Amino acid sequence: MRTLWLSLAFSAALATVAGQSLAGESRASQILDRFEHANQWRDHVMIAAHRAGSMQAGKTLYAENSLAAVEGSIAIGAEIVEVDVRRAKDGEFVIMHDSWLDRTTTCKGEVVKYTLAELKKCRLVVEGTGAVTKETVSTLREMLLTTRDRILINLDNKLEVTDLPSMVAEARDLGMADQVIVKENLWNRQRIDAASAAITQAGGGFQFMPILADDAVHDAVFASEVDKAFAPRAVELITWRNGAETLTSTGGPLFSTRMRAEAARGDWHLWADTYAVVNKPGGFLAGGRGDELAVAASLPREAWGFWVDRGATIIQTDEPKAAIAWLTANGYRVPYTTDIKQAEPAHTASIN
Repeated sequence: MRTLWLSLAFSAALATVAGQSLAGESRASQILDRFEHANQWRDHVMIAAHRAGSMQAGKTLYAENSLAAVEGSIAIGAEIVEVDVRRAKDGEFVIMHDSWLDRTTTCKGEVVKYTLAELKKCRLVVEGTGAVTKETVSTLREMLLTTRDRILINLDNKLEVTDLPSMVAEARDLGMADQVIVKENLWNRQRIDAASAAITQAGGGFQFMPILADDAVHDAVFASEVDKAFAPRAVELITWRNGAETLTSTGGPLFSTRMRAEAARGDWHLWADTYAVVNKPGGFLAGGRGDELAVAASLPREAWGFWVDRGATIIQTDEPKAAIAWLTANGYRVPYTTDIKQAEPAHTASIN
C-alpha cells in the first residue's frame, strides 16, 4: 500500500512539474515545436504574416514591416512574421522591403545611401491610406527584440547569401537563433553550395528554409536534392503566374503528389505564398488563387482551401486575420493545448 501511495505521489509530482514546464513555455517555443514536427501537425495550417502582417484589410491597418504590424500579427494568433532585411549606409541591418524609401516612408532615395541615424528620421507610411505613423525604420535588432519568445520570425534576405551569417549572429546574441527562419532561392547546384557555405559559416542553431519557384524548378527531384543538403523543416514553393485571369487547376508542378511524398519523408512543411507581388495581378505567386480571390471576391475556399487541399501546412499571406478566421472555422487549425504566455516585447518602441 505504501508503495502504491509513493508511486501515486511521484506521478502527481511529475505531472505538476510537467504542467509548470508547459505553462512556462514561451509562445515561440510552442510554435517552434509545430514547425519542427511537420508530420505530427499535418492537420494544422500555420500562418506567416507577410511583411509583418501589414497589408491586411486592404493595406489600411499598419505600415509595412513595422513593429505595430508585428504586434497585430501576434494578437490575432499568427505563428510567423516575415520581414525584409537590407543594410544602411553605415552597415546596420534595417527592415525594409524596397531598395528605395519612397513607397513606404516619408523619405526619398535609396536605403543604402542613408545612415541609420538618417533613416531614423524617416517615418513609416500606411500604404493603403497614406497615413504617416509615429514609427520609424526599424533595425534588425529592434525587430528581433519585439518578436523574441512571442512569434517566429522569417528573414527575407534582400542582400547577398553571404550576409546570412551576420543576421543569424544578431539573433544568437539575443539568445533567439532557434526562433529565426532564414531563406534563400535555390534553383541549381551552385545555389545549393553557396547557401550551404553560408549556413556552415553561420554556425547552426537556426532554421533554414529553401525557396523553390516553378519558373526554374519543375518537379520534386530537385526538392529531394535540397532535402539531402539541408534537412529543412519547411520548403517555400512558388507558383508563378503572369496574371490572374485564369486559375491554376493543379497548383503547378511543385504542388504535386510526388512533392507531398517528399515532404512526408523529409518531415517538412509545404509553405505556400498567397500574397500578391507589388504592381502585379492578385495571386501572382499562387496561380491566380491568392488573397484577393479569397477576400475581394469572397472565395476563400478557392484560394486558401485550394492550397491546403494540396498539402500546404504553412500559408504566407497579406490577410492573416481573415485567413486564420476561415481556416479555424473550417477545421484547419488545431488549438494549442496550453495557454501560451503572451510575453511583452523586450523593448519599448514608438508605434502607430
